[in-house]
Amino acid sequence: MSLLRLENITKTYHLGEIDVPVLKGISFTVERGELVALMGASGSGKSTLMNVLGCLDRPTSGKYWLDGQEISSLSANDRALVRTAKLGFVFQSFNLLPRTTAVNNVLMPLDYSTTAPPIREALERSHSLLERVGLGSRLDHIPSQMSGGQQQRVAIARSLINQPALLLADEPTGNLDSQTSVEILEMFQQLNAAGLTVMLVTHDPKVAAYADRVIRVVDGLIVEDDHGGRTIDVTKQQRPARERIDAGVPAAEQLQPAAAIAAIEEPESELTAASAGGTAVAVRPKTVAATVAPKPAAAAPAVSKIHLGLASLVPGPLRTAFTALRRNKMRSALTALGVIIGVGAVIAMVEISQGSRTSLMATMSTMGANTIMVRSGAAASGGISFGSGTLLTLTPGDSEEIAREATAIAAAAPVVQIQGQVVYGNRNWIPMSVYGTTPNYLEIRDWEQLEEGEMFNDRDVRNANKVCVIGTTLVKELFDGQSPLGEDIRVKNVSLRVVGVLGRKGSNMMGMDQDDVILAPWTTIKYRVADNSAAAEVAATSSNSTEVNSLNELYPGSTELYPVQSATQLANTPQPVRFTNIDQISVKARSAADIPVAMDEITSILRQRHRIRPGGTDDFNLRDMGEMVKAMGSMSEMMGGLLMIVALISLVVGGVGIMNIMLVSVTERTREIGLRMAVGARSHHILRQFLIEAIVLCVFGGAIGILLGRTASYAVWLAMRWPVEASLPAIIGAFLVSATIGVAFGFYPAWKASRLDPIEALRYE
Repeated sequence: MSLLRLENITKTYHLGEIDVPVLKGISFTVERGELVALMGASGSGKSTLMNVLGCLDRPTSGKYWLDGQEISSLSANDRALVRTAKLGFVFQSFNLLPRTTAVNNVLMPLDYSTTAPPIREALERSHSLLERVGLGSRLDHIPSQMSGGQQQRVAIARSLINQPALLLADEPTGNLDSQTSVEILEMFQQLNAAGLTVMLVTHDPKVAAYADRVIRVVDGLIVEDDHGGRTIDVTKQQRPARERIDAGVPAAEQLQPAAAIAAIEEPESELTAASAGGTAVAVRPKTVAATVAPKPAAAAPAVSKIHLGLASLVPGPLRTAFTALRRNKMRSALTALGVIIGVGAVIAMVEISQGSRTSLMATMSTMGANTIMVRSGAAASGGISFGSGTLLTLTPGDSEEIAREATAIAAAAPVVQIQGQVVYGNRNWIPMSVYGTTPNYLEIRDWEQLEEGEMFNDRDVRNANKVCVIGTTLVKELFDGQSPLGEDIRVKNVSLRVVGVLGRKGSNMMGMDQDDVILAPWTTIKYRVADNSAAAEVAATSSNSTEVNSLNELYPGSTELYPVQSATQLANTPQPVRFTNIDQISVKARSAADIPVAMDEITSILRQRHRIRPGGTDDFNLRDMGEMVKAMGSMSEMMGGLLMIVALISLVVGGVGIMNIMLVSVTERTREIGLRMAVGARSHHILRQFLIEAIVLCVFGGAIGILLGRTASYAVWLAMRWPVEASLPAIIGAFLVSATIGVAFGFYPAWKASRLDPIEALRYE
């Protein structure tokens, strides 16, 4: 069976409204093991015929069989499969990948082969082919480090890596000197002698003389098929087809085959012609030995063994992408710069925002995590409310009942608050808060750790002992930093012995110093320091007089310090004199999730104890400190989200930059894309390659951006002492976003590259 067979192949190009016929009915067969020269002048159609034979183009009409498979009706990707399995190409301009070693150039067709061997075997095969063509010592040289003949030898080795059935050489010696041309042509003879079918496409009779068979093409027709000196005139065989194609064309404009043949330049020295009985006899150079004698293998450099190990660890598509990006290091780095800045900004903003939020939550937690404040109701007089806590309705028994009955409560403590001057020796200070409470108060405020000493106990509360625990601010102001344990301080002329110093908490979120505080048993504060609470003092000192002070009374007369309430006022604000009252109750829920349940339980218990009927107004108020925490946390998250949006915008800008550079890369590498398609790359291979390059750029930029972002946040901490906190989700998200940007913005350039026509791409300048 013939290796290839053509039947009446035609090719017509459509240039606007004009049809330009190039091939006008080509028919011939090539047997296995032949060395054929396809010869013709420029414009004769031989290049178009080679594109059809090489499965780079489809004929307009006719049939083409290659190795028993009908090719003319196959799709572009199916023809690519045929090219990678059965064809090898040697181009006139070598078409080697720049800044790529000879080994990698030879290996390129295997990236698209469906039967590619393992990488170790592939490397050994490429080394063997390069040694066979005499380049054993040039394995790791790039094209710019080799001569034209050496580059053509690399191209020949590349064409043989897939072990093709047919080798197509397009003007293989057009860019070589005469001596190198002879060496290359002899190499083709050696390959043919070894059983490979070779077809040389040339316009030079000297090159065609090395073939065993010469097929001359003129005006899209085969005018001569010379089998080893036996010339066959095929003009008569193809005349009907030509007459059909040239129908309607004036005879004066039709080129005659005989004239075209006469115009072909005859060889001067290597090819002579004699005439014997009217038959043309061609005398060709002496054929070299029928067996291929490989040149001595040069010792492969040690670096090839390193390549063998490294290449086996990296998949082929990634190797191709890394190689392409490495050729343009500066451009790749500048392309990734947009992603680096974007990801760095995202990481820095997230870490700063997360650190600020954590710091805010830590500050708020110093006020007591999961805390609920129960305050008395508001007293009113004449339609004027005096505010929460002025109606004294809470008792120590309420606190005890809440702690005992509420299941969602961890601890509860009564609180009595006063204001007053504190004196020690010749120093005095007015603390921000003087609280009377129980030992449970420290658990509620997460204040269990004392700097020194110990907390007063329940016995002190029952006996109203004159003891207290003070904050670090009072230690500094009254004791000048010295230990206050065992010392007596006076609060409203009542001596209290210091038994402990509270741990440092600092300022709360409102800027109030939490360490400027005195804690004492509530019974001591209630019965020894003050005979009523601070809230009662506020209500008592409120003006209840019905007299109006006119401007004429510049010096009004004295009034009673504690005016007697009228009957109406007593009816509006009855004082619960039947029990001891407190200002508020501090409650700690077991967890943040238990706060709603705890508040419902507290409400139910107090309404029952205060005998409030259904539908009646509560005489107490509940304040959830967790709501404030949530509000501040939401504000922090909102600010972090805004910063994230700004950072993501910079990521989008970086993605647009990647798309722009990838489009430029597609334009610059058009010939490379055509070459890859010519050696067997299908559209999805090209699409995958450019997508991987875009993703590699983005992931690389993302990795550098993460380091940059972490460095920037650390620099902010060093310079401004702003709190920062590393965020693993942000780092993972940055990688995912980087890869997504690579896919999103790299897809269109990759798709555009995959749609290129291999013939047009190879001709692109």
